[in-house]
Formats: sequence, C-alpha cells, structure tokens
Amino acid sequence: MKKGLIIIGAGGHGKVAADVAKKMNIWDNILFIDDNQTVTECSGYKVIGHTDDINTYINDSDFFVAIGSNTVREQVQNKLENDGASIVSLIHPQAVIGSNVKVGCGTVIMAGVIISSSSTVGKGCIVNTASSVDHDNIIEDFVHISPGVHLAGTVKIGKGAWLGIGSIVSNNIDICSGSKIGAGAVVVRNLTESGTYVGVPATKIEKG
Repeated sequence: MKKGLIIIGAGGHGKVAADVAKKMNIWDNILFIDDNQTVTECSGYKVIGHTDDINTYINDSDFFVAIGSNTVREQVQNKLENDGASIVSLIHPQAVIGSNVKVGCGTVIMAGVIISSSSTVGKGCIVNTASSVDHDNIIEDFVHISPGVHLAGTVKIGKGAWLGIGSIVSNNIDICSGSKIGAGAVVVRNLTESGTYVGVPATKIEKG
C-alpha cells in the first residue's frame, strides 16, 4: 500500500468508493482523476487531472477504478495493470467476509455486504450495498452486483454480468457472461445465453 489513493471516476460510484476508502483508514490522501474537465472536486476530494495524466502519479499512488460501466471499467483497469499501476480493492469495515474468501484487485465491497465461506470474487467487481453472496460462489471479473441482491449457495456469475437491484439467484445456478438481470428478478434456472432477463421467474426479453 502507498500513502495516496487515486480514484478514477468522479461520479456517484466514485463518491461511494471514496467513502469506503476513508473508512478503511489506510491512505493519507484520497484524490480523483476524471476526464470531465468541468469537474474539480468529488465529495470534498480534489480532482487532480485526467486519465492522460495517470503515469504522472503511477509510482507514488494506489489506484481504484470507480466507473459503473463494466465494459469501461475493464478497459481502464486493464490499461492500469499493463502500465504497472498498484490497483487496490476496497472493502467496507461493515462488510462481513467469511473464511477462505478470495477477492480480486480493483473490486469494491460496500457496507452491509455478506460474503460467505469459500466464495471467490474476481477483479474489478462491484458488490454493492447490503447484498449477500452465500457459500462457494464464483463471481467472475468485472461483474456488478447491485444493492440488495441475494445469491444462494454454489452460484456462478459470468464475466461482465450485471445483476439489478433486489434480484435473487437460487442455489446451484450458472449465469453466463454479459447477462443483465433486471431489478427484482428471480433466477431459478441456468442462463446459458447472454441477454436481458426480467421477472419471476427470470425470462429473457432481449438478446445480448
């Protein structure tokens, strides 16, 4: 860990990420980078430049990518990794993390999250407020789990999937990469084709 943390993305997700980072009490300074030149601060923290300026700070700071889009977050984080940046994960002190849980770099775990034993969360994921991930889950890279989502045991979520607020996934279910699960949907069978799924039970309404 380095003394300073730079968060890329000074929007709503960046505000929450900064709050988690502050509560972790690791970094002396928290700063932002954002390509919107009209933004000069975020939640009281200074915006010090744009993504073209990253290499100026790469040796002195840790980095976290706070971009909501799974695709864009992946692009930015991959570039940081290729440039040799130190990419950290953010875990809120009020999250409950079970034994033998693995969390990849660049993932944020928000307040009230419960991740049970022997689950794996990949890199660049968002595990949002008050969601729960039960035992033996596999969450692949750059997944977004929205607030209040509940995953039962032995669930696998494919890379880049997005689970809408309050959605539920039953046990022993696989959801393929790139899928979008609508708010409040209940997934009770394997989803093998990328697309948008809504309703109870979740049914595809749009191809991926």
